[in-house]
Amino acid sequence: MFTELKAEVCRVNKALVDSGLVILTWGNVSGVDRKAGVMAIKPSGVPYDKLTPEDIVVLNIADGAVLEGKYRPSSDTATHLHLYRAFPNIGGVVHTHSRHATAWAQAGRELPCYGTTHADHFGGTVPIARFLRKAEIDAGYEVNTGVVIEECFKQRGISPDDVPGVLLHGHAPFTWGATPQKALDNSIALEACAQMAFEMLQLNPDAQPLPEVVLNKHWNRKHGPGAYYGQK
Repeated sequence: MFTELKAEVCRVNKALVDSGLVILTWGNVSGVDRKAGVMAIKPSGVPYDKLTPEDIVVLNIADGAVLEGKYRPSSDTATHLHLYRAFPNIGGVVHTHSRHATAWAQAGRELPCYGTTHADHFGGTVPIARFLRKAEIDAGYEVNTGVVIEECFKQRGISPDDVPGVLLHGHAPFTWGATPQKALDNSIALEACAQMAFEMLQLNPDAQPLPEVVLNKHWNRKHGPGAYYGQK
């Protein structure tokens, strides 16, 4: 069962390596079938070059029960599950420890929109989610990582549809999208924007974020109701 979903999730996990976003096994991709109520995710610690569609683990989104798979699912599974429950429009989630985005996360810095490249993918600042408290870690580190991400977006009034990514303080980025491939595209874009912002601030430490009118123009021409970027 779920052959197409497992094949897609396997393919995009392998694409993490080609994208340059991961080393060792520092990353994972999941995808969902909303109609079936299931999530498919990379198994924990399995090297990408050994990964096959049959290795992908399928779980029930509602209760996290494993439905298919011979391996333990990713250690980040509970975070992915919470994001799918909290953000109903997403169809894929990617977690990496890509170099520059992780540097911003470890520095505890949000990533403002400094240019149109950023605005093409993220409709505003990519926020930084807070550290988990000891009680939250003890009660369930991975699931509460998802809770903290949801809290960050709610408290700041950010739509996860407009800003499909987050930086976790001291940790690394998560991104999402309508499909696993779209989530990966957003991870690639986030890493590129984090690198460009870092280098830009070396050139001009006083640089200011992109004017909101320009940000909105670039975001809306690709993602807004009157979007005209690309082909129909």
